[in-house]
Parts: sequence; C-alpha cells; structure tokens
Amino acid sequence: MSRILPHPLLSAALTLTWLLLNAPPTPGNVLLALAVGLAVPAVMRALEPRPVRLRAPATIARLIGIVLYDMVRSNIDVARIILGPGGPERRTGYVTVPLELRAPAGLTVLAVILTATPGTLWVQYDSDTGHLLLHVLDFTEDDDWAARIKDRYERPLLEIFA
Repeated sequence: MSRILPHPLLSAALTLTWLLLNAPPTPGNVLLALAVGLAVPAVMRALEPRPVRLRAPATIARLIGIVLYDMVRSNIDVARIILGPGGPERRTGYVTVPLELRAPAGLTVLAVILTATPGTLWVQYDSDTGHLLLHVLDFTEDDDWAARIKDRYERPLLEIFA
C-alpha cells in the first residue's frame, strides 16, 4: 500500500484540489485528478531526504555560537564598508576553498552559514574535486578566507556529520 500511496493525505489533497479547480467534476476530470493525486506523491518520493544522524551536541552548540558571533561581526563590517568613507582599498573577489566535507547535509548547512553571513556568498561547489567557490565582499590575496572557513565552519561540521 505504501508504494502505491506513499503519502495518502497529499494524494487526497491533490485530488480534491484538482476537482475544486476544475469544477464541475466530469468523468475526465475525475480520472485526471486521480492520476495527479497518485503520480505526484510517487514522484515526490525521489525528493525525500535520507535520514541524517547528528553527532557531537556540544559541537553543534559551539558552532551556533560561532555563527551568531560571525554574523553580528560581519553585519558591522559590511555596514562600515558600505556606509563608511569610500576607499579603493576595499575590493570584492572570489576565493576557492578545498573542502574535506562531503556529507550532503553538512554541505547544505555550510552553504546556509556562508550565504547568510553578510559579505560572503556560496557561488559554486564542484563535487568531483571538493572545491567551493566563494564570493567575498572584502577580498584579500592571502589564504585567510579559506583557512577561516575550514577552521571555523568545516571542522565542526565534519564532527557533526561524520
């Protein structure tokens, strides 16, 4: 029964919605509504995420603190860059970060952290090489950005999603 109807409430809601949107119900509309109600949840099964096992609750708490601190600090830094006196010493750029993290859930969390932090933006991830392309508002030539991301975010995420 679960293969035919993996999500029975979703199937019923889709069928009912289809019938309400295509009133009055004709035999063709009823058949189409049933087809949509059965097909869409079956297709949605492919999108269900795999279960994730989190480890190291103390590391999770520490990572949350680090992220909150970095977000506040980045907000202040970005405000200074934007609202402060303009200077040519500030420039944007791209940084390539080689990542050891391969867990999809861990990469997702890292993407959220980097994109939600002002001044940084996750641009591209190459799953073959494990390289992350990151856009930064305050670009410097050295490896400071890559080392910061690996130390502050990737290392705890490796512990959590190992």
